[in-house]
Amino acid sequence: MPTPPPTATRPNLGLVCITSGPEVRFRTITRTRYLSFPKEERVAVLQGLYADNIARLAAAAAYCASHGIRLYRLSAGLFPMLDLEGDESGQQVLEGLSTELRAAGDAFTTAGIRVLVHPDQFIVLNSESIDVVRRALYALSFHGLVMDMLGFSRTPWNTILLHGGKGGRPAELTAIIPTLPDAVRLRLALENDERAYGPAELLPVCRAAGVPLIFDAHHHVVREKLESQNDPSVRHFVLAARATWTPPEWQVVHLSNGIDGPQDRRHTDLIAHFPDAYRDVPWIEVEAKGKELALTGLKALI
Repeated sequence: MPTPPPTATRPNLGLVCITSGPEVRFRTITRTRYLSFPKEERVAVLQGLYADNIARLAAAAAYCASHGIRLYRLSAGLFPMLDLEGDESGQQVLEGLSTELRAAGDAFTTAGIRVLVHPDQFIVLNSESIDVVRRALYALSFHGLVMDMLGFSRTPWNTILLHGGKGGRPAELTAIIPTLPDAVRLRLALENDERAYGPAELLPVCRAAGVPLIFDAHHHVVREKLESQNDPSVRHFVLAARATWTPPEWQVVHLSNGIDGPQDRRHTDLIAHFPDAYRDVPWIEVEAKGKELALTGLKALI
């Protein structure tokens, strides 16, 4: 299990997936384009794409290390078509690249860079539809597989993050979490959102299921129509969320600003407003369109 970092004078800021410049970029392919290839050609198509993205992932580790970035969010679309039902081409290709993938993971681990992943929002564990839940579980299993193949710990240090899903169904969410495969369940964290689940609704789920809460102050302000991220409730939920983390030094929060004010859902390029409640949070994922530019500017701000 990773050792918690020493107490820092400022939070560790995280890069989300790519840079605004060309330094960290990944290839992809649409489902329509992929299915246009004959079945016998699909393995070759994914072979080149996956191998290239693994090399780019290793380059992302080097980029983060050289820029003092100790938190990185892995792209949820790093291996497109991996979870395409009825087609095992992606699984076959990824297994063949296991050595290269583990080397990329080791590059992050050796550099002391924490890695998280935030799967797409179509993954809804507590849907009323049995088929939606089945497909969510299927997709999630591959996120767990990739984190395992990268050599990352089965702990929230290497979080797999989900939103609460279908509103008004916290009991169903609580009930399904213990049934998840260990590769997912042991890494799982939940995040409040702007509509279905605020932190007050998710905290009981997190406590009952034994998973941490990643608090997002921007989502909270938008949902509750608050005047700013310095509302006293922000500090309350930072501390309440911290109590769900073991150890608390692993706590992660999300940071973003609204373009036209605190209640604007759209994210700004840079961070101009840093909530006072975040000043002692150890790990912050910065969700700003400016990516590495936002991290640089924020370091000067805090």
